[in-house]
Amino acid sequence: MTSASTNDSLPSRLNSDPQREQLMAQVAKLYYDLERTQGDIAKETGLTRWQVARLLREAREVGIVRIEIIPRSPRLPHLEAEMQRRFGLREAIVLASSGDEDVELNVVTQAAGRYLAGLQPPPQLVGVSWGRTMIKMAQWLPPRWNDGVHVVLLNGAINIRNVAEQTNNVAERFAHAGNGHATLLPVPAMLGSERTREALEQDHIVADVLRIADEAPVACFSMGELSERSVLVESGYVDAAIMRDLEKRGAVGDILGRFVDESGEIVAPELDSRTIGLRPERLRDKAFSIGVCVGESKHRVARACLRARYINVLATDEATARFLLEHGDE
Repeated sequence: MTSASTNDSLPSRLNSDPQREQLMAQVAKLYYDLERTQGDIAKETGLTRWQVARLLREAREVGIVRIEIIPRSPRLPHLEAEMQRRFGLREAIVLASSGDEDVELNVVTQAAGRYLAGLQPPPQLVGVSWGRTMIKMAQWLPPRWNDGVHVVLLNGAINIRNVAEQTNNVAERFAHAGNGHATLLPVPAMLGSERTREALEQDHIVADVLRIADEAPVACFSMGELSERSVLVESGYVDAAIMRDLEKRGAVGDILGRFVDESGEIVAPELDSRTIGLRPERLRDKAFSIGVCVGESKHRVARACLRARYINVLATDEATARFLLEHGDE
């Protein structure tokens, strides 16, 4: 019987990363393009089936193989043009609705990633927020989408509660995909007191990150829903009772961790005074302020951001676009 330790070692000819990547590409071509079985590939290459499976898995992890499961959900130019005229947007990216919010999140974030990767000239400094939508967008960015890009986190993101799905390492993922580097804001999204926030913002390390975030010509961010599914609830910053109170006070969601009303104005000054990160009004000065949102739970906060002109590029689904066109003036 072959031991686990023997199976774990690949042939001695793989003494360098280039050699290993060459074998990954060879195995991937046999499996995906020539439709050979893993057993056939093992015989042809002198590997075990376990080693073939491992190389195929690693090929996907490092980007040699990219598998995309995308339904035929084309962009809708007529709705995009109407959105741009109505709201004065620089660009609208609207994908056909499928009735499945998970599918729509995939196609919208992929389209947003392609838009960001296609900006010319490529921006050398990009600011990003964190959360589920932005994590999904990072997964769709093409390899080396912006070689050497500097990515800065726009708002605090250190979780105070363990979560099942990691949503706060967005800047690192954007930077890694672009073969660049990330500058992080090493603080929680919300502090325990206004005095603590003021002290942190005076610290030269935190102040430098906030300055870089303010200088970024491109900001890419999602909008948070007002529900117990909010990443701010899941991460431990606010609880269900606070969310209910915010709703009574007119909140429709959050942007960069700051709760806003139908007009995009801050709802809870006492929470806002403890929140650290770029202020939403600074988004108006960005050359590209790219908002990404999907689903009915984001309709009202998306409308608030349009009203406040926090975004000049919107990537969204068809149902959200139609809601905004039909109810934008209410």
